[in-house]
Amino acid sequence: MATGTGTSGGWRGMNGAQQRLALLFGAGFVVILGVITVANATSMVSDFAAAHVPVTAAHVWLWEVSSVIAWLTELPLIWWMVMRLRRAVLPWWGVALIVAGATVPASLWHIGLMVAIRVATYAAEGGQYRFMVGVQNPLLYEYRKDVGTFLQFSSIALVAQWLIVRAAIPPAETPRLLAVNDGAVTHHVPIDEIERVSAAGNYVEIGWGPRTLLHRATLSAVEAELGAAFARIHRSHLVRREAIRRIETDRSGDFTVQISGGTQLRGSRRYRDGVEARYKGDEA
Repeated sequence: MATGTGTSGGWRGMNGAQQRLALLFGAGFVVILGVITVANATSMVSDFAAAHVPVTAAHVWLWEVSSVIAWLTELPLIWWMVMRLRRAVLPWWGVALIVAGATVPASLWHIGLMVAIRVATYAAEGGQYRFMVGVQNPLLYEYRKDVGTFLQFSSIALVAQWLIVRAAIPPAETPRLLAVNDGAVTHHVPIDEIERVSAAGNYVEIGWGPRTLLHRATLSAVEAELGAAFARIHRSHLVRREAIRRIETDRSGDFTVQISGGTQLRGSRRYRDGVEARYKGDEA
């Protein structure tokens, strides 16, 4: 699985779109985490009050905030783990085993740090904190909850990294098209597929691969529409610069241009210098 700019190059390795997306994800994550924390704390306060459990609201908030702080310290490692797994060439079951194994130290760190915060706060108040009183096997109980949280944070990191990498890929350019009215049919011809344009009375002939389309327009009008990608080699001929394969100059100064489709067109010495200089520069 590939990675890209923004997940391995750090903040300075991101472009503007990636940085804005990363900030948006970070702000959204903080807002959602804050809402969940408030909802959990207020619900617990209400539940304890309804059950007449002697717990202060301040202690309930301490429990929730200490848990959030512990998880926040793990976010950089979770982000790093997801980034490395995205870059690793592993089967799905290998990734699953690594993620499952990572839940154990992640849960132990979460439990240890939040309990340490609670113990220190209670001690500062002159009290004593007791972890999960009345719960049989509290570590296993907490671990089951931590697995869900760890997987949620890992999934968020995966989606965020994928979107940030996608933001580094420039959008595909829409090909420029030339509307060619060939009789009753209008062709929308990609300009970079046109090899030549030649005057034919009140019309121009447009060489499009093996086809030649007849378009009612002047050569000058078509030249202005096609732009600098095409060069005039004669008062009656335009060629796409990138389609030029060979230029042969006569003693008179006139020349012959061979284009990618094999067609040869005569060029006037009046236009030779500009065409040859650009052609030689492209070859270099």
